[in-house]
Amino acid sequence: MRLRHVFLPALLLSSLSSFVLAQAPKPAATAAPKAAVAAPKPASSAAPKPAAAPIAVGAKPAVRPATPRPAIKAGTPKEMTDEQKTIYALGLSVARSLKPFSRSAPELDIVKQALSDAEANKPAVPLETWGPKIQDLADARGEKVMKHEKEASAAYLAKASAEPGAVKKPSGLVFQELTPGTGASPTAADTVKVHYRGTLVDGTEFDSSYKRGEPAQFPLSNVIPGWTEGVQLMKVGSKARLICPSDIAYGDKGRPGIPGGATLVFEIELLEISGK
Repeated sequence: MRLRHVFLPALLLSSLSSFVLAQAPKPAATAAPKAAVAAPKPASSAAPKPAAAPIAVGAKPAVRPATPRPAIKAGTPKEMTDEQKTIYALGLSVARSLKPFSRSAPELDIVKQALSDAEANKPAVPLETWGPKIQDLADARGEKVMKHEKEASAAYLAKASAEPGAVKKPSGLVFQELTPGTGASPTAADTVKVHYRGTLVDGTEFDSSYKRGEPAQFPLSNVIPGWTEGVQLMKVGSKARLICPSDIAYGDKGRPGIPGGATLVFEIELLEISGK
């Protein structure tokens, strides 16, 4: 059974190699002693100012430090340029790629330190030694995340299937019509045009055609099994909620932004069936 990822842009976990290496504590910086500020002396017209000391032959004049770039304040996207917003999006992508590692707050601090150390070209640990261990860590953490997701999903599915109008199918799909339609229903061989929003069971949104400002169009044979089954239960003009356990979604491995074992919740509006 082929699953085609149509909801999220792919983010390679291998791009994290430089982000999770700094497992050593941040080295303490040696604070430079503060120079005492002498009290200003009253100017004297009698004492001439000493001549500037000559620069020794071969000595380089002092270089004035570069003016630092102004910091971008979080929560002020209107003040960012388009380029800064793109860089901010890069940070969001990295954060999303870190999700499968189920990192703690102290571990996130280590990631931040690794970024700073890499920028200064002073890594605390060698990439050649610790980089190959990243996949093993991802696998171990992924197993932990998957078990947690399945536990949370079981409780969510039990509650959702008991809601008025909800129907639980043998596949595990929970289908709930929100707004009835009057048009035709698609088959698995049809191409459909839909608007949709996808979330995890905790409400985290991972994709939305509404936010992109245009509906999606694709063959029902090339999407996750939960969609192939659930959209066939809809009529053109209808809206429905599809709750797809991991077995009919992205399985135990998940996808970037979607943990392994995750149940996915979709609100779908069927707009059109190609050729009908």
